[in-house]
Amino acid sequence: MIDIGVTKLAIIGAIALLVIGPEKLPGLAKTAGTLLGRARRYVADVKDEVNRSMELDELRKVKDTVENAAREVGNSIQTSAAEFEKSWTESTEPASSALANPMNPVFPEYRHPRKKWRVKLGATPRWYKARNGVRTNALSGAARVARFRPTRLSR
Repeated sequence: MIDIGVTKLAIIGAIALLVIGPEKLPGLAKTAGTLLGRARRYVADVKDEVNRSMELDELRKVKDTVENAAREVGNSIQTSAAEFEKSWTESTEPASSALANPMNPVFPEYRHPRKKWRVKLGATPRWYKARNGVRTNALSGAARVARFRPTRLSR
């Protein structure tokens, strides 16, 4: 870097004052300041543009990796779907052959019907329960006592 101290700036200012003159020196300083400001703004704009292009390149790389991952997932889903269809057709072929032969029918294995009374009660609408007096919220004994305890009279 150029090493410019206070003494060197004073010498340059004195020479400029003698060469240019005291009348034109303020205008020249203003013009020099304006040009220096423009140069700094231009350098800052170039830096911002370079940073934007670098970020854009990084985003493109990320986008490519995400697209590649999505393609791989899609391909794996397609292969697993094809395998599933193949296994499905293999497992359903004996059943379809049994349907084709009515003399030797194949019955499904017996399964005990599980009672789903909670689901059935839950499926009943609230307005029907309220009309017929079905309790929807069960309270414990302590909660019932606390709910129906008479309030004390304050003096």
